Amino acid sequence: MKKGISIKNLTKVFVINQKNKVVAVDDVTLEVKPGEFVTLLGPSGCGKTTLLRMIAGFETLTAGDIYIGEENIGAQTPDKRDTAMVFQNYALFPHMNVFDNIAYGLKIRKLPKTEIKQRVQKILDLMKMNDFAHRVPAQMSGGQQQRVSLARALVMEPGVLLFDEPLSNLDAKLRIHMRDEIRKIQKEVGITSIYVTHDQSEAMGLSDKIVIMKDGVIQQIGTPREIYQKPINAFVAGFIGKTNVVEGKIMSTNNSNYEVDIQGITHMVKSDNKLSVGDKVSMMLRPESIIVEGEQYDGIVTKSMFMGENHEYEVKWNDQILQISESNPFGRDIYEIGDTMKIGFDEKALHIL
Repeated sequence: MKKGISIKNLTKVFVINQKNKVVAVDDVTLEVKPGEFVTLLGPSGCGKTTLLRMIAGFETLTAGDIYIGEENIGAQTPDKRDTAMVFQNYALFPHMNVFDNIAYGLKIRKLPKTEIKQRVQKILDLMKMNDFAHRVPAQMSGGQQQRVSLARALVMEPGVLLFDEPLSNLDAKLRIHMRDEIRKIQKEVGITSIYVTHDQSEAMGLSDKIVIMKDGVIQQIGTPREIYQKPINAFVAGFIGKTNVVEGKIMSTNNSNYEVDIQGITHMVKSDNKLSVGDKVSMMLRPESIIVEGEQYDGIVTKSMFMGENHEYEVKWNDQILQISESNPFGRDIYEIGDTMKIGFDEKALHIL
């Protein structure tokens, strides 16, 4: 049976000495639905790994509660919790082959040999690793070892699967491949998963829901699309992908529709914020939402870089630098440094922070 996770007012304080304390996780509340894949994302020191370790039982709680299903697990030792962890460094036994590495946890539980064999074989089939069953870790690549680490966690049939930056030791191409494999297997098994990373593209490609953290506090929870297109504040906007922030002034309002003046040109912008005429607002605009050869503004190109599938520019516009990404530049004119570029803003993509 799939199990969800309920985290309520969770706090972790590290006491350095009598005068110094560090609040690593600050009153965090989070609901993870059964079968959901949730990623904890944020810069180093934001509290995401500490939060994961508290769920796993590797860190004690200062305050708050953690439920898996209906069970409060906050005081349980790691071996009593219905969780399994996939580690960054694989943590495989070098002297054991793949079959025995995967079977190890089941042997510790003293399950019958026939059941162990059946469960390990089922996981080897799922992971398409039958050909590797008798290899030892030294005979495998990093990606193959990480698959064994995942298989070892899955074979325990936990209610919740925890991932501690499992792909950070792999090269870029293999990381993308393993990211897709993890998502595919998680969907097939339907297991509730919490994944920690500082890699934005990894979070976007894997998650049903992303939790953005900063200084131990949750900044925003949402789908990858919500987080990218409608960040709640400037920190989230700047942390996920590249972004531009432009200033404007509310000229008129009509329910959730606002007429905003940006440098003498009015734009119609939708927003759930409650705003009044005369309010000054900051708006986010992604680089791909600035139209090259638009007819609204002029700027001077200060950077021009061909990246294959897109061409990236930096353009001095008034007193700020705008980042612009033009997709599929094949056959188009390329602007060089010093050129004047006419640009426009895609109103549908303007988001009031």
